[in-house]
Amino acid sequence: MNSKTRPGNYFEDFQLGQEIVHATPRTLTEGDAALYMALFGSRFAVTSSTRFAAALGLERAPIDSLLAFHIVFGKTVPDISLNAVANLGYAHGRFGQPVYPGDTLATTSTVIGLKQNKDGKTGVVYVRSRGVNQRREMVVDYVRWVMVRKNDLNAPTPEAVVPALPAGVAVDEFVVPYNLRAERYDTVLAGSPHLWEDYSVGERIDHVEGMTIEEAEHMLATRLYQNTARVHFNQHVEKNGRFGRRIIYGGHIISLARALSFNGLANALNVAAINGGRHTHPTFAGDTVYAWSEVLGRMELPGRADIGALRLRTVATRDRACHDFPYQDAEGKYDPSVVLDFDYTVLMPRRAEKTE
Repeated sequence: MNSKTRPGNYFEDFQLGQEIVHATPRTLTEGDAALYMALFGSRFAVTSSTRFAAALGLERAPIDSLLAFHIVFGKTVPDISLNAVANLGYAHGRFGQPVYPGDTLATTSTVIGLKQNKDGKTGVVYVRSRGVNQRREMVVDYVRWVMVRKNDLNAPTPEAVVPALPAGVAVDEFVVPYNLRAERYDTVLAGSPHLWEDYSVGERIDHVEGMTIEEAEHMLATRLYQNTARVHFNQHVEKNGRFGRRIIYGGHIISLARALSFNGLANALNVAAINGGRHTHPTFAGDTVYAWSEVLGRMELPGRADIGALRLRTVATRDRACHDFPYQDAEGKYDPSVVLDFDYTVLMPRRAEKTE
């Protein structure tokens, strides 16, 4: 008797150049935005206030950049990473058109690399995933690579192809949706007086607060994204797994770190790009997450005097405050407390030029 259920793809099921159309389209609502805020406590003004967003030239308060990312990511899980051992990293992620309540997002992926591991039991799959709205406009486009189990250990080993990925997203690739009159930007309502000019390359910011993850929170969040990875949901199976319990979706930590970064980066309007990122250690319910950020670059945007870009490294830790900026040792080994190393770019208002 043939089963009508889908077991997900194993490493040997992927082919270089394969295109995958993911089920199912997802219409975002005001409820999604409210639940996301309840889960992470994000306080950025542009996603909190339609009036504030309108002053930046937007039609209304948009959906948080990372909520759009998670929705697009979640679509890929049943086809790409249902049988994954670990999600290994991200690169060349670009955010496009703002997403508003009522928009419908859909995702497709292309396999751009394959490399079987030496143990013959797993392999790494590289995919570029693209999320679009109902008008087929790009909202998120990114590369990720994931370690996936083999089902048939005797399946032929594919020719190893590891894609060359850029070290970051170029300034001319950023989508800047704002029409800002800098002299009217309200830093009081935004929550910080510090604008693009006030940040220096190499500067480090301890975001101070910590947030403890509850079991119900990460389960709700992952269901919100329709992410079906077993490692997040099925304690009956995971009690016999590597850690003996469910692990938390790595994107949950990215969103927590971004929300915590408000204290120090309140005027970061949105995430424009993901240059790279790694989940360095797993997290579990009961862990308390802290974060710190380093300014990696400060970039002017072509033809824009109202908005600039900051390239940031945000590092998240578990059960360790970040006043001493835990990161790597001299050999490049991550501190045991570090759970996320995320390199991304945000857009930020510039200070109005004074006229004589």
